[in-house]
Amino acid sequence: MHNNKISLFFSRIDQLEINSCLRMNGYCRKLPLKRFFVRVSRLGDGLAWYLLMLLLPVLFGLHGLQVSASMALTGLVCTIIYKTLKGSLVRTRPFLNSPDILCGTAPLDRYSFPSGHTMHAVCFCTMLVYFFPLLGMLVIPFTILVALSRVILGLHYPTDVIVGALLGAGLAYLGIVLHPALQSMLG
Repeated sequence: MHNNKISLFFSRIDQLEINSCLRMNGYCRKLPLKRFFVRVSRLGDGLAWYLLMLLLPVLFGLHGLQVSASMALTGLVCTIIYKTLKGSLVRTRPFLNSPDILCGTAPLDRYSFPSGHTMHAVCFCTMLVYFFPLLGMLVIPFTILVALSRVILGLHYPTDVIVGALLGAGLAYLGIVLHPALQSMLG
């Protein structure tokens, strides 16, 4: 019964968002834009963030290592939360709900709510900007592009991305607040 109510709720929200999805997905029909957003999305799978976490200790020494460790732990919490939510809320991806939406790249799983890519991107971006403000010039535009790519590629509804961003920001705040404890453990 609980899943039926959730399905009905998402069905109603899906209908409100389908026009936004169709408009944004139109960019996916232009091959150069599609290729660009597929690359952004793939980098948002984790590669860009893992690379940054590896570089932080090289660039910033012990402080960079401590921030990387905080990001890794916070990222693990993000993963647990988004997988739990996706598995229990089971909102089907837009391209599966509408034949007019082109799937721009293979999804990592069947469900869309919330956007794990956006959750991680906002979480990591927020933490990086907090600890290393100059990195904002690099990570803020990338984070915005990751979030946009998810809707443009037909993989998420706008609310998936918005909720993913809110969860990511909240988890970043938690990671920042708990950072001093981790910092003391790492010396």
